[in-house]
Amino acid sequence: MKKSFLERFASACGALFVTCAVVTSSGCASGSHASSGAAEGATTGAIAGAVGGMVSALVFGGNVAEAGARGAVYGGSSGAVVGGMAGAKADKTEAAQLQAEREATLKKLRESIGTDAFNGLVALGECKHDIAIANAREAAKSGNKDYALAGIWVEVLTEADRQNETAARALFAQIVSRDRKLKSESDAEVHMNELLQKLHAARVEYGKAASCPT
Repeated sequence: MKKSFLERFASACGALFVTCAVVTSSGCASGSHASSGAAEGATTGAIAGAVGGMVSALVFGGNVAEAGARGAVYGGSSGAVVGGMAGAKADKTEAAQLQAEREATLKKLRESIGTDAFNGLVALGECKHDIAIANAREAAKSGNKDYALAGIWVEVLTEADRQNETAARALFAQIVSRDRKLKSESDAEVHMNELLQKLHAARVEYGKAASCPT
């Protein structure tokens, strides 16, 4: 049987494994562990996508604030996805088209910032800071300079999110040396704060606490 969007998305992100498809009437019950896991994966993936759009803007140039504002294009609430698929045939078709667009956009984002940096953002959405840092540092070692810069930004954001701003600021010099678009470490700090605000807003948007438990 063809895999559902949520299954394929979860596999791509490496965030979770899903054991059944939610698009069929014989699929998992909405309250089952597998379907709730799929919903969680879609949610954290959407958070990663929303913040990742800003990271991509930082790496390649562009309006970072604007990228944050349109971050919702990278994913929708998992409830809306499942609910849309549970409707009439026409609704299912529309939902499938919307999901295909989101999946294509997420794929493009993963390709632009690299899988390691993207997976770091997925982990960060789940408040798994150590995993996020590990992925970010792998990205930073990449021979692809764009992937490497994205990895440093993910590490900066992760340290800021767990309120370790000293460690975050210690990375500013690396960013400025690699990115000629930034004139100073003060510019890097401004962008760090923008990213942090977007991360917190995205978590709230998808029903999570803005800040991680301490």
